[in-house]
Amino acid sequence: MSLSALPTRWLLAIGSGALLFGACTQLPAESVNTTSLAAERHTLTAPDTTGYEFRPAADPNGISKYYQGRQIAHVMGHEGADWLERPDRSQEEGTDILLRELQLKPTDVVADLGAGTGYFTFRMAPLVPQGKVLAVDIQPEMLTAIQQNKAKQHVTNVEAVKGTTQNPNLPTNQVDLVLLVDAYHEFDYPREMMRAVRASLTPTGRVALVEYRAEDPSVPIKRLHKLSIDQARKEMAAVGLEFVESIEALPQQHLMFFRRAK
Repeated sequence: MSLSALPTRWLLAIGSGALLFGACTQLPAESVNTTSLAAERHTLTAPDTTGYEFRPAADPNGISKYYQGRQIAHVMGHEGADWLERPDRSQEEGTDILLRELQLKPTDVVADLGAGTGYFTFRMAPLVPQGKVLAVDIQPEMLTAIQQNKAKQHVTNVEAVKGTTQNPNLPTNQVDLVLLVDAYHEFDYPREMMRAVRASLTPTGRVALVEYRAEDPSVPIKRLHKLSIDQARKEMAAVGLEFVESIEALPQQHLMFFRRAK
């Protein structure tokens, strides 16, 4: 999730530099930077067969790139690391419920894609004592934080993995579950990333996609940092992943499961 989607209280804690990104709570009417849009009028719309489209950003909280009709949101920087570890996160997001609903087996190989500081990584590690957790991130600062937390907590079944914007660098046909928490909507190359994720799954492997509910206006998150079930199903189907079910037990987020299409 981008810093622009964070609650004001956490932006203040992160520091004055982060205040440039704005607050997370949805305003009654989000403004669009018309000056910026006017400056980009000359940009040509260039849709292609991959589902991508390049045109001026309709919403300033996202980039000038669209996938399957959805504007891609700005990426959260490592400056927001403290927000990922906020004390009330478990209660706000129903972390215990989420971990229970993943139904992990002791031998599972799990990928935490967009792991950040490893908030979920180190909560899943004890649940797969004979397996392991692959903590994937593209930012060196986040990977350093994961390594530090691994040493501090004396965890032996966590591996930090340096991904790219187009490839999470996961082993082929070896991952039982790929977990993405509030990360997918920020991928610059969602098609390439999810095709790579699909290739990493075992025959019974699953993708657990956690995103704030776009269908619920009461969820105080800016709209580009939300995702509807219909949009998620559309985007996953485009890369050969079929919808299994959505668990609606979390306070503000969808927990959607997908698997390889048969």
